[in-house]
Amino acid sequence: MPRPAPTRHLPGLLLLLWPLLLLPPLAAPGPLDRPGLRRLGTRGPGGSPGRSPAPAAPTRAPLSEAGGPGGARGAGVCKSRPLDLVFIIDSSRSVRPLEFTKVKTFVSQIIDTLDIGAANTRVAVVNYASTVKIEFHLQTYSDKQSLKQAVARITPLSTGTMSGLAIQTAMDEAFTVEAGARGPASNIPKVAIIVTDGRPQDQVTEVAARARASGIELYAVGVDRADMESLKMMASEPLDEHVFYVETYGVIEKLSSRFQETFCAVDPCVLGTHQCQHVCISDGDGKHHCECSQGYALNADKKTCSAIDKCALNTHGCEHVCVSDRTGSYHCECYEGYTLNEDRKTCSAQDKCALGTHGCQHLCVNDRNGSYHCECYEGYTLNADKKTCTVRDKCTLGSHGCQHICVSDGAASYHCDCFPGYTLNEDKKTCSAIEEARRLISTEDACGCEATLAFQDKVSSYLQRLNTKHILSGRFSKLQINEYGQIHR
Repeated sequence: MPRPAPTRHLPGLLLLLWPLLLLPPLAAPGPLDRPGLRRLGTRGPGGSPGRSPAPAAPTRAPLSEAGGPGGARGAGVCKSRPLDLVFIIDSSRSVRPLEFTKVKTFVSQIIDTLDIGAANTRVAVVNYASTVKIEFHLQTYSDKQSLKQAVARITPLSTGTMSGLAIQTAMDEAFTVEAGARGPASNIPKVAIIVTDGRPQDQVTEVAARARASGIELYAVGVDRADMESLKMMASEPLDEHVFYVETYGVIEKLSSRFQETFCAVDPCVLGTHQCQHVCISDGDGKHHCECSQGYALNADKKTCSAIDKCALNTHGCEHVCVSDRTGSYHCECYEGYTLNEDRKTCSAQDKCALGTHGCQHLCVNDRNGSYHCECYEGYTLNADKKTCTVRDKCTLGSHGCQHICVSDGAASYHCDCFPGYTLNEDKKTCSAIEEARRLISTEDACGCEATLAFQDKVSSYLQRLNTKHILSGRFSKLQINEYGQIHR
């Protein structure tokens, strides 16, 4: 019995094997599978210049055709730390013009992911084949647009592959302070990315070792026929973070996203996930710390802020009074009688007499120059101490009690006198009219004792009434009455 033709079962077999047929062919074991090598599409532990490997990043969207993450990071979220970055690109004859254009696109895409500027990342390019040419230095361009235009103008040199010489030139001429590199005190990482598709025609091992020892972090990107051992000899440790490989220049652009992951860190300050009450400060590498606005202090939770009582700190500098404001700041004020000066700290006396510390017994008088002097009331004299006063004329004090006239007898004594037509009474204070006394004398016998007594009684009664009458004005010669009632001028 003849066997059935095997072709009868082919459709069913194809259905089973069809998913496997769609897979790309497996690469033969070789240099591509050696440890310490990163191929496009694989991802080792994350890392960035100058720090230890970090835990693997969360799963991201697939790479787009342009080589960037499919929306994983928005503009401004990924902030690179400042670098002195030098690209060392192979332009030997094995690199075709279209392939060299792909290399330049790869460089430009990495530039796009960086924060370019004199205070941020600076970029230089070293072009090499059998000769080496520094296309531009680290200090030449400080903005992305100018950098990308300069990269676009680079042309291939087209002979040889002197990778060692290129690294040495970068170390001696590109990574110098004169060329725009920042010194050790700045703590800015020095990074070089070398891109090549062949085997170096000179010694690279010792040169690369000297470069790494000088503080340069070396990344090696191999394309197509690149020698894997040479890549690993050039690159910094760990190799799985510093050696990359792509099979063709057609996909090298996609490596730009890998370097974005390497050089950038998600910035919590930009994302708004920092929880800082006042100010979020990015420290790089995805780290941050919180600070407070002026007049506030960071609390123990390192997130929230409390107003500082600067007056209580006694560092305010106010000459008189420090007043705390609600905003955590303060202002100075002066005591009564003082004015705050233009420095808003010190005070000048506005009215020293108003302070009540002048020591004047009677009157304090302000002078224009901010000082003062003492004066006395009328009738007093200022003493030698320029503070106290001594009476000069008691009559001027108004407390003498004289009905008509007070006559000063010196600094401390006085006597009373009367207007013309009046005579001083026995109290030495009040006065009586002399005309009334004359009338009384004419109606009595001045020589009789009884008449004299009657005269005295009437005079007393008349004096009491006259004290309430209006005082006559004008002054005439004084009249005097003797004990016999006679009137003299």
